[in-house]
Amino acid sequence: MTVTRKHTALPKAQILIEALPWLTRHHGKTVVIKFGGNAMVDEELKAAFAQDVVFLRHAGLKPVVVHGGGPQISRALETHGIVSEFKAGLRVTTEDAMDVVRMVLAGQVQRELVGLLNRHGPLAVGLTGEDAHTLTAVKHQPEIDGELVDIGRVGEITEIDTGAIKALLADGRIPVVSSIARSQDDHHVYNVNADTAAAALAAALGAETLMVLTDVEGLYEDWPDSDEVISRLTASQLEKLLPELSSGMVPKMEGCLHAVRGGVNTARVIDGRVQHSILLEIFTDEGIGTMVVPDEQGES
Repeated sequence: MTVTRKHTALPKAQILIEALPWLTRHHGKTVVIKFGGNAMVDEELKAAFAQDVVFLRHAGLKPVVVHGGGPQISRALETHGIVSEFKAGLRVTTEDAMDVVRMVLAGQVQRELVGLLNRHGPLAVGLTGEDAHTLTAVKHQPEIDGELVDIGRVGEITEIDTGAIKALLADGRIPVVSSIARSQDDHHVYNVNADTAAAALAAALGAETLMVLTDVEGLYEDWPDSDEVISRLTASQLEKLLPELSSGMVPKMEGCLHAVRGGVNTARVIDGRVQHSILLEIFTDEGIGTMVVPDEQGES
């Protein structure tokens, strides 16, 4: 006999049931999440982000968090009397600036994030790309007006060792990785773009998904003439769009492209200004943001 009495909690059960196929699909899979934008500086968004990541872990996924720290680095450099300068969308990083970058990423941003995650249990472990040779890089020199430009200790990833991260995941931990790399050819370290680092790690780990938190709703169809978000596009479609994108979106979308071309099933740019955007993207039918998928069979 079916009881028809209305339970006020029934909508909660329906939400959980909607998540079931997604829980089944993602169980045991690695998800790399690039933490950035407003979600890094707004206290409520930070707390919600930590809840989402812990939820993923308890739902049977294996989250890995990669972070940069642009606003925090800028503030710290100002405090130390070092001027922030950008070329080709990248921070010019002198030796003095690199010391500050390292201190802020590994000693401030990472520690705060690890602390937020560990309010929910002994889960998060912080490391930088220097640890266990996780990220190795050489000097990156961008090209401006046909000439290579020296922007200091900014690195281009050449090698990834996933051993430490895989060991932490196997132990049920949540790795939190600062985007600093060891140098391939000297004894210094490099500042690495966090979007690029997250994408490279996602590919190296064979992740199911790369998620990049941004301060926009996703990739717009025809910005600034339209605020219509492209919900899904293939790697080849994205490659054609790259030259037209704003400088801030280029490393994010290049990262998504690199990830799916490197074997990651989906790469998503999502709005980090929306509380619980990660859960909305992974566990609901609608999803939010822009999803990049590999080219279909036979598609160029």
